[in-house]
Amino acid sequence: MQYIKLGNSDLTVSRICMGCMGFGEANNGQHSWTIDEEHSREIIRRGLELGVNFFDTAIGYQNGTSEQYLGRALLDYAKREDVVVATKFLPRTQDEIEAGVSGQQHIERMINKSLENLGMDYVDLYIYHMWDYETPLHDIMEGLNHVVKAGKARYIGISNCFAYQLAKANALAEKEGFAKFVSVQGHYNLIFREEEREMARLCREDNIAMTPYSALAGGRLSRHPGEVSRRLQEDSYARMKYDATAEQDGVIIDRVAELAGQRGVSMTEISLAWLLTKVASPIVGATKLRHIEGAVKATELKLSAEELSCLEEPYLPHKLVGVMEQNTPNAAGENH
Repeated sequence: MQYIKLGNSDLTVSRICMGCMGFGEANNGQHSWTIDEEHSREIIRRGLELGVNFFDTAIGYQNGTSEQYLGRALLDYAKREDVVVATKFLPRTQDEIEAGVSGQQHIERMINKSLENLGMDYVDLYIYHMWDYETPLHDIMEGLNHVVKAGKARYIGISNCFAYQLAKANALAEKEGFAKFVSVQGHYNLIFREEEREMARLCREDNIAMTPYSALAGGRLSRHPGEVSRRLQEDSYARMKYDATAEQDGVIIDRVAELAGQRGVSMTEISLAWLLTKVASPIVGATKLRHIEGAVKATELKLSAEELSCLEEPYLPHKLVGVMEQNTPNAAGENH
């Protein structure tokens, strides 16, 4: 396993981050592709054996049970100081807004609940899960700064935002002496490369670590055309993100499959080896042992300039999808 400093922090993280969204109790039949605690523990333990020290979860994953599974497994299998744990909080609910709960109060409640779920005194990275257009930015940044000053989080990160939002937030933090975001978790993979427009440049210039989710496009970049996983069959959200561009994406997926055959490796290794040339630590979800084993192998694979170009050449621009599309108000609503 290779390791890297996470942006402007002193956190040393593995080049593969284990995504824990697939762990936890299914929510009323939703996310039925998630796995139970016994199988989650097996995967976490295997990841640790392979050198993975970076784990990403969220309070919103399976009503907090993802956090609970992860916390209990790490307590049994690792020393707290040897692992880097990231979790995320969601924006205020409409009920909280109507009740007058401030952004700072909401963040305090969320971090306390996450720490309870994890069975930990602190997290290494506390992530703003998606932009809250209903809450003043100063309120968010001050609330996160309180979390860091209280020792409940070592650093803060952000997810699902635009480059201008990240730049604006860190500029405010610098002005006020608050903690700044050291990482960004966006939607980025070989068939969805819109982060390259502005975000990637901002992160390079300001040394902000990119830790993208959907690194394998919900499994599309790890399977030959025609092969369908349980998640692809059951996860309507994942289908919504990619089905509209399946034809153009298929050209790239075919090239991944062809190159994998030529190199005698898996499609997972090819797809992640490409992504590892662009980012710090991609977040790779795992619901089977082979998922994390294949991801770790990717850190050993080096692609030539010609191979990288072959994979990149067919890409066509995509429109916003997923969280970024759903959480972006129209122009009339951007004045919150």
